Amino acid sequence: MAGTTTRWEQARAQERAAGRGGYGAHFAQLIDEGADIEGEARLADVLAPRGVRILDAGSGMGRVGGALVGRGHQVVGVDFDLEILDQSRRTYPALPLVESRLDELTPQTLAAAGHPTTYDVVVCVGNVMILLAPDTEPAVLANLAAVLAPEGRMLVGYALTDAPAATSREYPLDEFAADCAAAGLAVESRFAGYDLRPFTDESAFAVHVLRHAPRAG
Repeated sequence: MAGTTTRWEQARAQERAAGRGGYGAHFAQLIDEGADIEGEARLADVLAPRGVRILDAGSGMGRVGGALVGRGHQVVGVDFDLEILDQSRRTYPALPLVESRLDELTPQTLAAAGHPTTYDVVVCVGNVMILLAPDTEPAVLANLAAVLAPEGRMLVGYALTDAPAATSREYPLDEFAADCAAAGLAVESRFAGYDLRPFTDESAFAVHVLRHAPRAG
């Protein structure tokens, strides 16, 4: 339900209580160390024609959206964590941002911020789907489907086991597929990682490429 505390907020509260820097500090350190943090962006770039509109849903500190801007795409990032949004603006100033929860994101939200209302690729990675507010997953998928261009593709990845945040939910593949179908989306492909490793029953991570489902008749 919109307005309900997200699992992300619960994880952040636990990090602060424990005195840990958490997500933002972790990726800032990786950037300083020169680590490869663009695996998701490389795959999204493969899915996208040149210079298209891409929505980074749950953009966080901007590492995926920023990398896609650098590859020549028209990217808009969406997130609601003010601290992380501020870090994103400092780290990737060329990435436009919209402040919104994904379960409240609409074309009107994007238009009001001066951005397009349809996108050729929608990216929702970084375990966003398992850190939403409880029971909002179907609404989020429907909201993202509403801004996906008719021939567009959506990239969604999340951990099936050993998720980094203790508050993350388990999101079984059959439940995810059913939620996609309810949102008018079809699973085109499933992989075990952003390097396109084949998915198996032992895979700990799932990467999905989605499309609008064909209309009956």
